Amino acid sequence: MLKDVVAVKPLDGYKLHLTFEDEAEGIVDVAQLVEFTGIFEPLADAAFFAQVTVNSDLGTIYWPNGADLDPDVLYSLVTEQPLPQFTELAKIP
Repeated sequence: MLKDVVAVKPLDGYKLHLTFEDEAEGIVDVAQLVEFTGIFEPLADAAFFAQVTVNSDLGTIYWPNGADLDPDVLYSLVTEQPLPQFTELAKIP
């Protein structure tokens, strides 16, 4: 997939409206995706959650504490396409 997130808008209820580089867009419910523990614990605070932004170097969203989400997972959720299956890497003789 490898589609970068180019825009994010926080919504009520721990949801995000995402736009990808190919113009695919949709809503992701972060509360259904992660538990608010560890690095994600600060996201339980709605004011902190709303500080989400796009990190163009990573091609995904992130928060000020360094928490981020895999853009392939986000794209899969938005487009309802399955994640790619990875095969065993070729062995080098």
